[in-house]
Amino acid sequence: MTEKYEVVVVGGGAAGLSAALVLGRARRRTLVVDAGEPRNAPSAHLQGYLSRDGMSPAEFLAVGREEIARYGVELVRDRVVDAARDEDFTVVLAGGRTVRARQLVIATGLKDELPPVPGLAERFGRDVVHCPYCHGWEVRDLPTGVLATSALGVHQALMVTQWSKDVRFFLHEVGESELTDEDLRRLAAAGVTVVPGAVAELVVADDRLTGIRLADGTVHDREVLYTAPRAVPDNDLLLRLGAELRETPFGSYPVIDERGLTTVPGLWAAGNASGFAEQVINAASRGYRAGAAINGDLLMADLDAGAPQEGRGELRG
Repeated sequence: MTEKYEVVVVGGGAAGLSAALVLGRARRRTLVVDAGEPRNAPSAHLQGYLSRDGMSPAEFLAVGREEIARYGVELVRDRVVDAARDEDFTVVLAGGRTVRARQLVIATGLKDELPPVPGLAERFGRDVVHCPYCHGWEVRDLPTGVLATSALGVHQALMVTQWSKDVRFFLHEVGESELTDEDLRRLAAAGVTVVPGAVAELVVADDRLTGIRLADGTVHDREVLYTAPRAVPDNDLLLRLGAELRETPFGSYPVIDERGLTTVPGLWAAGNASGFAEQVINAASRGYRAGAAINGDLLMADLDAGAPQEGRGELRG
């Protein structure tokens, strides 16, 4: 027998848990389906989240799961393999369970696809990082490298000079001709050294980054390396359900309104499922906004339909 929920949330990261918390507190029967693959798992700490600065991502999620459980929200460790919409949403889980929901929140995030440089993936989240706002303070004043994956790397190289004045910009596969005169002027003004040539590998000693080796054998002493992974949005369910997507330099993301509602009625997107730049605190905010909007929409729909409201306040759990 197919179980019926008012809301199913796909994804148990900051956005999904935040939406579920709001919905649970609003007495909505809510299910969170979490595959257990958070984007920030390689990082030892999350930063810039007021009152949670320095907390480990694992601890942050564990606390969030405890909080939603207080309000009767159910969480299952599983993966959604299919979804369809008629009057409601039908959601099929890999474990064989099928559930129905009046509203569906997609908070599946994205994956970071790293440049294929030997040694880089093994150190990602440690001394290979991608965001100065996430990691800049922890690696401040160290000899720093920035690996260009496109001409957009210029912006990253300029930004990290706020945290280190010893920055080398490794062009890697970006040709010098791709840098504009303005790029070169700004890099020079910021004191960034431009290093042409492809990066062959990272040099590691005693489990720490010590240098960047170029294809010609030259080694540049560096203790931290920034790089911009290619964002791969997990938008399969959005596509299956017919949501309109928009193309960006960082992948395809759903067209949403200010609350997170997609072009499909009842289908919502939050966190990195809705955009590339949603860091943890932003993702939680997106989830909160979507949860509150969903509760309001469900309430008005029931009132307009003349649906009985008795039993709404029963706490499940």
